[in-house]
Amino acid sequence: MTGKEEMENRHSIGQTAIIVAPNGARKTKADHPSLPMLRQEIIDEVIACRDAGAAMVHLHARDKEGKHSLAIDDNLHLYQALKEQVGESIIVQLTTEAVGQYSPNQQMALINEVRPEAASLALSELIPTSHHQDTLNFETSYLDKASGFFHDIAEQGIIAQYILYSPQDLERYFSLLDKGLLPSYNHHILLVLGRYDKHQTALPQDLSPFLQQRLFDHDKRWAVCAFGKYEHLCLTASMIMGGDIRVGFENNHVNHQGTLASSNAEQVANLAETAKQLGLATLDANHFRQLLTA
Repeated sequence: MTGKEEMENRHSIGQTAIIVAPNGARKTKADHPSLPMLRQEIIDEVIACRDAGAAMVHLHARDKEGKHSLAIDDNLHLYQALKEQVGESIIVQLTTEAVGQYSPNQQMALINEVRPEAASLALSELIPTSHHQDTLNFETSYLDKASGFFHDIAEQGIIAQYILYSPQDLERYFSLLDKGLLPSYNHHILLVLGRYDKHQTALPQDLSPFLQQRLFDHDKRWAVCAFGKYEHLCLTASMIMGGDIRVGFENNHVNHQGTLASSNAEQVANLAETAKQLGLATLDANHFRQLLTA
């Protein structure tokens, strides 16, 4: 297979995968009454989203008080209970989002202990940068440990999704990949639009700075998520450009008509319909899994 044929095979031109992020780390039922927080609520929502067309779920566990948790028990019990009900029919990805509460060591320990099928990993959290005088030694200490972790989980078959918040994060990702500090297999990238805007509202044009030639030339699939009421437009732009998409109440509660969405499953179904109107097929979990691990 030629390099061009391999790239086309990996990206499955004319196909997109829908990922759903049903609750996130910060939101509660005060933000939306149907936001799933209890274990069974989360499981039921994931099943509904799968049936609506989602190939992967971005899973946030909550503790007994309903707060975001990277505790091993909270995540292990939710992960195992969900897998018992969905099997291989949707890819289950555990978050490692720190939200200012968890260290890189705790984030990595979660994945090493639970060993989920997939995990989301923010490079800016696991390999933080510093502005103090000893910057080089500070970054190197994190980089060496994180790189070993990334390679270890790839060897275990865990699909890593690297979360990138800016074009600078994307450049850093490519630099780490070129140096062999990130493994070249079993991974995916997620481009985040709008997260650090003061109103957390993304616009479709926010995708443009990420669309460098290297993104299209490298052989890894990429996806977009977008904060705020223009989420559907942003994700439509991603699909048109050949990307996968992540939708859900973690990022936005408003549907494509500008009214409050009834559920995450409604958001997934709306995007599946938009993909159909664009002439794009939506990947199921098995096909998406094959592409991510090829």
